[in-house]
Amino acid sequence: MISSEGGSTADPKPRWTVVANPAAGRGRGRRALASTRTALAAAGIQPDLVVTRDLAHAREAAADAAGDGRVVIAVGGDGLIGAVAGAVAGTEGVMGIVPAGRGNDFARSLGLPLDHAAAARMLAGARRRRVDVGEVDGKPFVGIASVGIDAEANRLANAAPPLPGSAVYAVAGVLALVRWRHANFEVDVDGTKSAFRGFAVGVGNAPFYGGGMRLLPDARVDDGRLDIVCFGADNRLRLLRQIPQRRTAGHATNPTVSFRHGTVVQIAADRPLAVYADGEPIGALPATITVRPGALCVLVPGDR
Repeated sequence: MISSEGGSTADPKPRWTVVANPAAGRGRGRRALASTRTALAAAGIQPDLVVTRDLAHAREAAADAAGDGRVVIAVGGDGLIGAVAGAVAGTEGVMGIVPAGRGNDFARSLGLPLDHAAAARMLAGARRRRVDVGEVDGKPFVGIASVGIDAEANRLANAAPPLPGSAVYAVAGVLALVRWRHANFEVDVDGTKSAFRGFAVGVGNAPFYGGGMRLLPDARVDDGRLDIVCFGADNRLRLLRQIPQRRTAGHATNPTVSFRHGTVVQIAADRPLAVYADGEPIGALPATITVRPGALCVLVPGDR
């Protein structure tokens, strides 16, 4: 039984739809789907099941289910989770997550179990929590939108052969660094403009990306604002050494790294650059990034 926010009341008979990508995470998606169906059946829940063909299909299925006020469970990686979240946001639907990808960064940001079986067992006794949703030129995302070397590393990671754990992100980061040439960025945060030459800009609603790197250490999923990080020009070898430090936010001590926060972020550069969010391409520069406070209702552990 799902508790409402604060845990004071409950919806006794919510209807459920599972939107799943069994191919996610080198077989984890298939195992996660089996765990989800087993856990829900044990709680007396018989969900509808949609096996996705692609992210567009996932958005369509999630939008249909959310429009009926259903609980929509996303079983897959951050790309699928971001697609489902964007479809559920702003509706009467509720979203649940069973992480089954390589990064699982939004689940990590919510404090969800990263083991798919534990995440599935949590669903029936979860409580509802309101969180924010970001948008890149109107396209929703829930984690971090990045442009520059981080987006290039994301592209390379998506195209890479399977590697264990988050190793694919480390390898992709090194390859992106070798190939990178600095860009001139212009960043406007709530009307305050700045310019710099360097590596990247990240704008997020949540702290994690790249399989557990704490890129935005002060970001919160429900504070109604966006956090911004800018990586200025630096020695490539020093930047390479700092990549592992991002897991503990060690990059925050680098004088070429700066942080800001706001609600409307406009980014431009001196050459065409793609914007990636939730592990997928979402747009291109110039781009405007905004936040929708409390737009998504998501299931989290009942004791938090």
